[in-house]
Amino acid sequence: QVQLAESGGGLVQPGGSLNLSCAASGSFSRILIMGWFRQAPGKQREFVARIISGGYTNYADSAKGRFTISRDNAKNTVYLQMNSLTSEDTAIYYCNIVTEGRVSWGQGIQVTVSS
Repeated sequence: QVQLAESGGGLVQPGGSLNLSCAASGSFSRILIMGWFRQAPGKQREFVARIISGGYTNYADSAKGRFTISRDNAKNTVYLQMNSLTSEDTAIYYCNIVTEGRVSWGQGIQVTVSS
């Protein structure tokens, strides 16, 4: 089983920044993909960003130019640096990890952008 521990969420003013992190632990052989999704109130969960084991990244259009995803393979941790936040970024953010034969989700962490 894979356990995911998310941190770094909270309340931030518009234009501010947050850095989310998600550490994976447990029993797995290799992490293939690490990523983030989010779900705003009344909306479906949507893709935000992902990073593949070779370092390739891709982003949702809403995240391009503002968010940066990175990973520390030694720590099995993925980060999401979020800048220039707006109220549209308010959501629960979920870490997503793909290992060989399994997809795992974090419990979610609240990000609220408000003045």
